[in-house]
Amino acid sequence: TCHQLNKFPIPPWRNWLLGHTGMGQSTEQGLQQVDALVARYRHGCLWWGLPWLPVLRLFHPSTLRPLLSASGLVDPKDGIFYGFLKPWLGEGLLLSGGQRWARHRRLLTPAFHGDVLRDYLGIFNQSTRVMLVREPAAAAGGGPLELEVLQPLSLLTLDTLQKCIFSHDSHCQEQPSEYIQAILELSSLVVRRQLQPLLHPWWLYRLSSDGRRFARACATVHAFTADVVQRRRRALARLGHQAWLDSHRGRSMDFIDLLLLTKDEDGHALSDEDIAAEADTFMFEGHDTTASGLAWLFYNLAGHPEHQERCRQEVQELLAGRDTADIEWEDLSQLPFTTMCIKESLRLHPPVTAVARRCTQDVPLRDGRVIPKGVTCLMSIYGTHHNPELWPEPEVFDPLRFSPENSKGRSPSSFIPFSAGPRNCIGQSFAMAEMKVAVALALSRFVLRRDTARPPPRRKPELILRAEDGLWLLLEPL
Repeated sequence: TCHQLNKFPIPPWRNWLLGHTGMGQSTEQGLQQVDALVARYRHGCLWWGLPWLPVLRLFHPSTLRPLLSASGLVDPKDGIFYGFLKPWLGEGLLLSGGQRWARHRRLLTPAFHGDVLRDYLGIFNQSTRVMLVREPAAAAGGGPLELEVLQPLSLLTLDTLQKCIFSHDSHCQEQPSEYIQAILELSSLVVRRQLQPLLHPWWLYRLSSDGRRFARACATVHAFTADVVQRRRRALARLGHQAWLDSHRGRSMDFIDLLLLTKDEDGHALSDEDIAAEADTFMFEGHDTTASGLAWLFYNLAGHPEHQERCRQEVQELLAGRDTADIEWEDLSQLPFTTMCIKESLRLHPPVTAVARRCTQDVPLRDGRVIPKGVTCLMSIYGTHHNPELWPEPEVFDPLRFSPENSKGRSPSSFIPFSAGPRNCIGQSFAMAEMKVAVALALSRFVLRRDTARPPPRRKPELILRAEDGLWLLLEPL
């Protein structure tokens, strides 16, 4: 293993005992360090957490592609950090591996088909309008509203998900919700634990005050999910399959409905525990990531008024002469420049900056090097998206990078905001549709401007990419 690892370049470290421990941080400085590593090593480098903990940091398709294209059966996610999520998310798609993951992936894929997502567009529109009415209400007198955008966007995505998964409206954008607050607390506690190595062992964490809060929040989330699943299961057993389907005529089926009805090739259904784990996983993976993507999209458009105005005109032309201002399913493909702006924002500010994998077999690279079995690979989405070998002037926001002519010949592994390959994000079409609706409706009502009185935001990569003091914008009514 050491012989194979020594073929990868090693950046300067602290000393022989600590290696690179403590040198990679979840701060603006940490991202600048990634930029420096990419500029020097281009394809990847070896990072020693401790003398016995090698991590390969990868940021180029030449090193990423073999991992991204590996079968989900042999390329499970690294368990060190993801283990913190296990008591909350259980064996959902994010954390499972092997045959269980493969079976669940097959069973869940139809739940994200276009015909299903089409039915969710009304929810996307409705929840976005609640946010757009609620937040600007504070801007009395017609002046611009100064707003930290990530917090309301997080509530928007949570509101949307709760309706799409459970058909439940908690009005969480307008009033406190115990379930929603528990999810927000769990996300915050996972980040805090990540930064406290002494609390990494579960037996110590469960004795701490944070560990007890985590357990209480888990109990709240699990009780809500289990109650919905069990009530639906009883109704399905009471009515029978056909009567159950008949009872849904005139309204769309939600995520829980779809999972209750799905069966594998042997006729076996998902258990209540399986469905609950997948619902909890969808709530976790779908809210913060989409909110972060939208927040940075708003920030990037606010800093480039010419691109913002072109998006606005595209939306206005699409909606001209209609009785309704809702974005419909067919409209999503009629917003080419807006889509380019979304993709460029996801490149510049990817919501998830890195994904870990632990190799369960040797992975050969095209240049003859081998990633040894058992080694953890940190696939740097941020580093890949900022690699000047792939993206000239990577710090510039340029939506035309994603025009059809400029996209020709580009490796699919150079743009991976939703990862890629067998273990890519199953909900990426859901997220892209939600982002298109939210930005289209927002630009139809407001001009977004940066607050020049505030310093530029300092990026903070945690579970998702945040800003240290929030992302503050000015919203001016049209």
